[in-house]
Amino acid sequence: MATIPICSPQLIKLPRPSFSSASPSRFSTRKTRTVVCNASIDRRDMLIGLGGLYSAASSGLIMPGQTIAAPIESPDLSTCKKSTVADPDGNIVTIEPTCCPPYSDKIVDFFPSTPSRIRVRPAVQNMTNDQIAKYKEATKRMRALDKEDPRSFYQQAMVHCAYCNNAYDQVGVIPEQPLQIHNGWLFFPFHRWYLYFYEKILGKLIDDEDFVMPFWNYDDPAGMTLPAIFDDPTSSLYDPIRNQEHRGSTIVDLNFGTPAETTDTELIQLNLDLMYRQMVTNSKTPKQFFGEKYVTGDTPNPGAGSVEGLPHSPIHVWVGSEPSPETPFRENMGNFYSAGRDPIFYCHHMNVDRLWNVWKDISPRNRDPRRPEFLEANFLFYDENAQLVRVKVKDCLNSSLLGYRYDSVPIAWMEKTPTPSFPRGSGKKRGKKLRKPGRVKFPLQLKSTTSVLVKRSIKKRSKAEKETAEEVVVIEGIQLNFGDFVKFDVYVNSPDNAVKPGTSEFSGSFVNVPHNKDSNGKTSLTLGLTDLLDDIEADDDDDIIITLVPRKGLVKIGGVSIKFLTDDD
Repeated sequence: MATIPICSPQLIKLPRPSFSSASPSRFSTRKTRTVVCNASIDRRDMLIGLGGLYSAASSGLIMPGQTIAAPIESPDLSTCKKSTVADPDGNIVTIEPTCCPPYSDKIVDFFPSTPSRIRVRPAVQNMTNDQIAKYKEATKRMRALDKEDPRSFYQQAMVHCAYCNNAYDQVGVIPEQPLQIHNGWLFFPFHRWYLYFYEKILGKLIDDEDFVMPFWNYDDPAGMTLPAIFDDPTSSLYDPIRNQEHRGSTIVDLNFGTPAETTDTELIQLNLDLMYRQMVTNSKTPKQFFGEKYVTGDTPNPGAGSVEGLPHSPIHVWVGSEPSPETPFRENMGNFYSAGRDPIFYCHHMNVDRLWNVWKDISPRNRDPRRPEFLEANFLFYDENAQLVRVKVKDCLNSSLLGYRYDSVPIAWMEKTPTPSFPRGSGKKRGKKLRKPGRVKFPLQLKSTTSVLVKRSIKKRSKAEKETAEEVVVIEGIQLNFGDFVKFDVYVNSPDNAVKPGTSEFSGSFVNVPHNKDSNGKTSLTLGLTDLLDDIEADDDDDIIITLVPRKGLVKIGGVSIKFLTDDD
């Protein structure tokens, strides 16, 4: 494994190769760049209007205090710089070598067209021998490509590193503001496009236009172990840099942190409970599912959507290594900079992409955001012909128009509605016995379990009112070292903190997959309350008790509030 040397704080010159998409065998040194190691990034909120920005920026200059809803623009590859990662102590380390892609100034725009056929992506446990053989061979050929070929496995892994660990700055923002595609509404569309081109490249390498990749169906009991095709040391799909205790028949922990004494049967049920909560209870509105709005000029990590938080993030940490001298940053899957180095990353995100489709099928209310600053956001990817392509979010919202769908598999969690920790009908009497906590001063360093009494502005809503607006609890101003693995759980009206995941009182969790330190950034967590309060018979209460339970890492909380979200928020 290539380690990440910690460079001394001095100027170094970095040659960066250029790749010619017209001739994959030709390379040239484009120019050198100067990078200061261990440097922090200064952030301010002044934007400069460039031609590539949204039309509202055409006046030229946005002064401090003004806002503009311009979509995130595809990065300028000529300004790509070395990525960084943060250790648990918050020290910034420069990633060696660079995560920047081979340079090309020849960009074509993706032109949507009606596919001639719809390919079906299978669940990994249902793959045929022929599909497995093709997948292994295609990955083997991708690994064999020259490292400077943008279609190579090496460069494809670097795509995630560059977009997630500060290699790119937002276009048109002065001073520099990092571009980050996690913890906000770009998470789903970015990864859909990423997988689209990755799959196309694999198919091209084995000359199979019908090639499809599988999805790791860990939300169903049939797929709740590390897939065997990724656990064969002789296979191109194998990665030795994983948590070795999570191989074989070990059941995946989608909540990551479930007590060790939990049986496999209990863990499977907890996983199903979690999936229902994240896909239904905590995903009643587009904002809950996709995450917070993220546009040009915004600081990174505004707030992850439900599925990005769980099960997405725990899978990364569960597969990745524990910190050690050889894997100080939980490589490979356990850190965004290195996650793409493990072939299972792509299979994992295939399931995340599938869950996007599943969510939209659950209810007619479940739809994609309609704001132009979401739809017009765009990214750059190299395609199967080594051509640099600019793609827009609006062109990936319907997976069928991209030529694929997912195989139909059982969805056991759809019937796993949570149950309260007390007998039905006794909720009101129990609620009156709950001991109300004292006043909590914010911001709060969450070092121990803390309960907060939160006033509700509206109660006893009708069924129609509940369908119109979702009541949510928002954990605001979450401040942390984004380079650290951080997790805390949230409970509602939990008596003596005795309630465990799987019951109605468990509202959800905040989980951060390590990537890069953001000393000035803050994020948020939004969790659904409407169904939960009905389940625990607390919808008539004037206030509720929100309990925060730290599980891993240090975090500061800015506040806790209750809000109401509509489908248009």
